Amino acid sequence: MNALQNVAVMAARRGGAILIRNLNKLDKLKVEKKGHNDFVSDVDRAAEAAVIEVIKNHYPDHAILAEESGQQGESDTVWIIDPLDGTTNYLHGFPQFCVSVGVQVNGRMEAAAVYDPMRQELFAAARGDGATLDDRKIRVSGRKEMEYALIGTGFPFRQKNMDMGPYLNMLGKVVKNTAGVRRPGAAALDLCYVAAGRLDGFWEVGLKPWDLAAGTLIIREAGGIVSGLDGSENYRDSGHILCGTPKIYAGLAKLCAHDIKAILNT
Repeated sequence: MNALQNVAVMAARRGGAILIRNLNKLDKLKVEKKGHNDFVSDVDRAAEAAVIEVIKNHYPDHAILAEESGQQGESDTVWIIDPLDGTTNYLHGFPQFCVSVGVQVNGRMEAAAVYDPMRQELFAAARGDGATLDDRKIRVSGRKEMEYALIGTGFPFRQKNMDMGPYLNMLGKVVKNTAGVRRPGAAALDLCYVAAGRLDGFWEVGLKPWDLAAGTLIIREAGGIVSGLDGSENYRDSGHILCGTPKIYAGLAKLCAHDIKAILNT
């Protein structure tokens, strides 16, 4: 584990401890609405502060891009933080949420940690060193046939005025041509599940950089493919992502080519 990855792990665990500590206080939390189906609570902010404190204790000159506090500082090294991915799940006591911490150096992801405090599972990666789950190496599944694949997705919940037709068409095709579709509600964990072989593929639209930074590195280090819906590398800018094992990724792209084009044109 390199130095950046080690700090990412420590920071993610510290944030996770805040989330667990407040689980029995959900009825007392102050919750604000940032946008359509987009909420923030006191716990999001407390977890983010704890994550940033760990990072700044080790790297005071590095920049931060965090969901709640935004951009802080200027540096070639940027820590991209989602202190609570799955806020809506958390606020309902639904046990699928995580802390995501990624490290970008000169525009390239170098290290990542995603911590699920409910299961105490830690997914991590460093560029060129592979991906791990609780210090054990992980790889994407070897599944090749679409009919046996389990696929993850996320509904485009933030896009209030989006035409849902193309997305629902794509969803329908994937449901009919695979073993099943799951929508747990925490994108960073969904990406890690692809890396660990629990899902064979995943797609979503309208995500943010902090949803994607850590999980996409973990998938790539586990042998998976990650791109935008159009096959490009612009997924962190567009927020649209398609990923999976090499065969399932290709199968999804082919099966849903028409719907993907329609989604990108909406």
